[in-house]
Amino acid sequence: MARPVRFNIHPREQKIEDAVASIEAPEGYAGEGFFTTQLSSVVGLARKNSLWPLPFATSCCGIEFMATMGSHYDLSRFGSERVGFSPRQCDLLMVMGTIAKKMGPVLRQVYLQMAEPRWVIAVGACASSGGIFDTYSVLQGIDQIIPVDVYVPGCPPRPEAILDGFMKVQELVGQESIRRRNSEQYKALMNGYGIQ
Repeated sequence: MARPVRFNIHPREQKIEDAVASIEAPEGYAGEGFFTTQLSSVVGLARKNSLWPLPFATSCCGIEFMATMGSHYDLSRFGSERVGFSPRQCDLLMVMGTIAKKMGPVLRQVYLQMAEPRWVIAVGACASSGGIFDTYSVLQGIDQIIPVDVYVPGCPPRPEAILDGFMKVQELVGQESIRRRNSEQYKALMNGYGIQ
């Protein structure tokens, strides 16, 4: 007995404009055959759409991150096709799960091995504040050892929340000046963490 064909019996014509999304160009002046804008806008646009995340997953939040990378949620739609496991090649540290105090120096070393500019997301209650583990052995938030850019709440957070946190980092990256990392305020922040 032949299997009935259920798909593509009556194909519909679709417009390519409806199927493909495009990003907005930065503010600038457009003329015939040219476009001018600020260098920081172009660099921000390139950086925010090509982030390379480094997952540092220790607990159940790591499982939610795996779901975020899967085909249903697909983090690669946002320019993060390559998830790296080498800190020297990544620019976004995603800390997910419980971080013990003994693990703190390792996390700090991974952060320091990343090239500038670098950003950090604390995913879940444990990475953000220690979560339900208010004990002597658990670090009560990774912001005690490294600076954090975005906090994603939840225990564990849903993949939609992780995607929302990732998009918040993209907004930060797109709006960041290329001179911010050389400012006195940024140097003071790093000195507060003991980072030169």
